[in-house]
Amino acid sequence: MTRRRGASGDAQSSRSRELVIAAGLARSFTIAALVDTNVLVYRFDRRFPAKQRVATELLRKGIEADSIRLAHQAVIEFFAAVTRATLLDISDARRETEELLSQFVVLYPNDQLLRTAIRGHATYQLSWFDANMWAYADYYGLDQIFSEDFESGRLYGTVRVINPFI
Repeated sequence: MTRRRGASGDAQSSRSRELVIAAGLARSFTIAALVDTNVLVYRFDRRFPAKQRVATELLRKGIEADSIRLAHQAVIEFFAAVTRATLLDISDARRETEELLSQFVVLYPNDQLLRTAIRGHATYQLSWFDANMWAYADYYGLDQIFSEDFESGRLYGTVRVINPFI
């Protein structure tokens, strides 16, 4: 994948929208989506070649369009998952984690995001880790999460989850 880092972690969503400028002019821009850990891990999991292809293509397009954001949590979970499952040796895992940090905008937690996760855990009966992932999208104004861990197509508040593997 090409090495590229997005410009900011502004609150945005994942579809193209038209922005109307005060003078009456308009321009299109791409809004970002959040990618869950499982997408990052499948990129290296040769046991599931179809999912590996989908994950690789989704991330490649996300880099090209600057349309993917990563939660800090997903980067941490990625390193743990690929080393625990021995998908990558430790030096490759370190290198790939560094690449994620340079290729994507990483979103970081704060008190309000954690409070949002608590609310999501109670409201949607999500696991604690899924509630945190949802909270990143909700807090940063992203309207999509790519993940296989939620109910695909379901709207959680203003955030829709899409399973890219089905």
